[in-house]
Amino acid sequence: MAAAAGPGPTAPGVTRGHDLIRVRGARENNLKDVSVDLPKRQLTVFTGVSGSGKSSLVFGTIAAESQRLINETYSAFVQGFLPTLARPEVDVLDGLTTAIVVDQQRLGGDVRSTVGTVTDANAMLRILFSRLGRPHVGPPAAFSFNVPSVRASGAITVERGGGRTVRQTFTRTGGMCPRCEGRGTVSDLDLTQLFDDSLSIAQGAITIPGWKADSFWTVRVYAESGFLDPHKPIREFTAQERHDFLHREPTRVKVEGVNLTYEGLIPKIRKSFLAKDREAMQPHVRAFVDRAVTFTACPECGGTRLSEAARAARIGGVNIADACGMQISDLAGWVRGLDEPSVAPLLDKLHQTLASFVEIGLGYLSLDRPSGTLSGGEAQRVKMLRHLGSPLTDVTYVFDEPTTGLHPHDVRRMNDLLLRLRDKGNTVLVVEHKPDTIAIADHVVDLGPGAGAAGGAVCYEGTVEGLRASGTVTGRHLADRVALKEAVRTPTGRLPIRGASTHNLRGVDVDIPLGVLVVVTGVAGSGKSSLVHGSIPAGAGVVSVDQSPIRGSRRSNPATYTGLLDPVRKAFAKANGVKPALFSANSEGACPGCNGAGVVYVDLAVMAGVATVCEECEGRRFEASVLEHRLGGRDIAEVLAMPVAEAREFFADGEARTPAARAVLDRLADVGLGYLTLGQPLSTLSGGERQRLRLATHLGTQGGVYVLDEPTAGLHLADVGQLLGLLDQLVDAGKSVIVVEHHLAVVAHADWIVDLGPGAGHDGGRIVFEGTPADLAAARSTLTGEHLAAYVGG
Repeated sequence: MAAAAGPGPTAPGVTRGHDLIRVRGARENNLKDVSVDLPKRQLTVFTGVSGSGKSSLVFGTIAAESQRLINETYSAFVQGFLPTLARPEVDVLDGLTTAIVVDQQRLGGDVRSTVGTVTDANAMLRILFSRLGRPHVGPPAAFSFNVPSVRASGAITVERGGGRTVRQTFTRTGGMCPRCEGRGTVSDLDLTQLFDDSLSIAQGAITIPGWKADSFWTVRVYAESGFLDPHKPIREFTAQERHDFLHREPTRVKVEGVNLTYEGLIPKIRKSFLAKDREAMQPHVRAFVDRAVTFTACPECGGTRLSEAARAARIGGVNIADACGMQISDLAGWVRGLDEPSVAPLLDKLHQTLASFVEIGLGYLSLDRPSGTLSGGEAQRVKMLRHLGSPLTDVTYVFDEPTTGLHPHDVRRMNDLLLRLRDKGNTVLVVEHKPDTIAIADHVVDLGPGAGAAGGAVCYEGTVEGLRASGTVTGRHLADRVALKEAVRTPTGRLPIRGASTHNLRGVDVDIPLGVLVVVTGVAGSGKSSLVHGSIPAGAGVVSVDQSPIRGSRRSNPATYTGLLDPVRKAFAKANGVKPALFSANSEGACPGCNGAGVVYVDLAVMAGVATVCEECEGRRFEASVLEHRLGGRDIAEVLAMPVAEAREFFADGEARTPAARAVLDRLADVGLGYLTLGQPLSTLSGGERQRLRLATHLGTQGGVYVLDEPTAGLHLADVGQLLGLLDQLVDAGKSVIVVEHHLAVVAHADWIVDLGPGAGHDGGRIVFEGTPADLAAARSTLTGEHLAAYVGG
């Protein structure tokens, strides 16, 4: 391990024991007995390739142990309401302080969750309108779209003295719109996608995926319920038959002696399809839902979520829906202009919160923006809000790539915020890949040298200057620059976008070249995603790879997520003459002792649960009889334990030759995941690994236009070159690639640039440059152009 000679002038006194966080023998995930000394009240940046163990050390060890110890200070009763955390695999952890984790986990995706609700800004606005709004509507709850109005009356018996019955009435005024129930949108089903009304049920009129004519639970319950004539075309149904077919309440019926529940088609579809997470659906089912369901703004509240009474109360002509719909930078100005001594403390606190949004670079948001639509970087900055003005000191702040989603122009502002937290006497730990943020560190810990099993060791610990000269992977690539192309590709066509007005776009007209690498760039909030994801015309053959999180349980792994396990199971079944289901740990082949989990979990209530390796299968997840079946000399558990690179060779030829499996493995290797084992739980993957796993899955999708949303998120400097090679490979194969990106290496490598701006929110939404990267750098006419010129000139 390379190390600096000693602490520099910015690290006085770090040799004293109480000025250090001492880690000895950390073994979480792939860490290999890592030992480090981290100076307190300084800014330490953790670097290394994706999967090298950064998150395991910072989040899984240091932050996790700090939070576990704090939870233990509460009573057993309180601990019952807190998450139970196991002690990390580490020998010694000394000098810990209270850890505040600011990660990139998406904020609640519930439709009722907005930027205003997760930051408490809405709560303060509700109080403000309940005090100053005219006409007076009621208490703060009267302005909440999560609280319905309630009215009740009846008789109650009071058990006092002789006891007597009294009449009581109860009312509660809430702000929820009764039509959309506070969601802001109403869903409508396109009935033509559910059935063909020119046919009868017996002729196959119902066209819903998975609904088979011989199924008791779907088609047959309609055909044999007795409520309908199964041989009559649906368009000829009487009014009663049509009502029974579409809207009938759940009713018990008997079909061939089997008791079943008959329910109208529309409520049945809403329960069976619309109640599920769209991302968890199979592709053909998701496509059906996208075709059949349309979401429109609620006609009663206009999408504001609020009742008519809540919208009636105004302060200076502005109601609460108007306030929440304003750009936050404008709302801050409106609040600053209010002069009412009776609520002065509330106005001061509200203005401070809104000003923090602007300071952190999120002034372009509005409080009614659904929190689930925020990117990972935006979500992390929203979480930072409550800590900026905090009077707490000697706290350990832990950040996960805080510059994700930020334009180079905004990275400097984020760096200033990190330094401000440090200068208040806090310890700041940052996992980061951006050179500009690494450069401001007082102390650097570089992990590696590789990823997965090849990582987990400290390669360097010391100053930034020492890192540059250390010879580690990060040190060698810290000064990397991608040169501008000498010659760009010629487009094969154009994708026209006309009058784009999604969100803050201002009637944008643009022709996106096809057959080349196009990068759409601009400051955060300038309208890039609105243009690419919200304005590209339907039917353009687009395959979109966004930053939505990968969902899955501890049973999910790369083999199941990518669909690799399907051809592998079939190959095993064919080679051994048995059913494919035997080779699934979630189906017939599961070990009965652990139900295919590989471990047995013991819940210890307020104590952290214990997971022990299953004694029956010894962690292999399959019952013994299944492991007797082999393919190419390996059983299914041994195949799932293979890294991607080894599995590629295994399925390439010989008895195990499986072209379908090899194709999936090739895509995983192309995105730099050759080191992952096929059966590794998704919950153990880093953010960068999950992003690339999603990318690899979509590379197998048929489509002519690939849209990638910040594919460099979570990527180490050394991996960016491989990503650029992959993008070139797609374009050379005849695909059109459109990338929403801030990383200047990708911008410099593009064939064509579409730059939006000039600012964010209502200061953006316009095309400020179209052309080649060389022209953009030469013109220096935009913020991106200025930074690109400095990048290629450096």
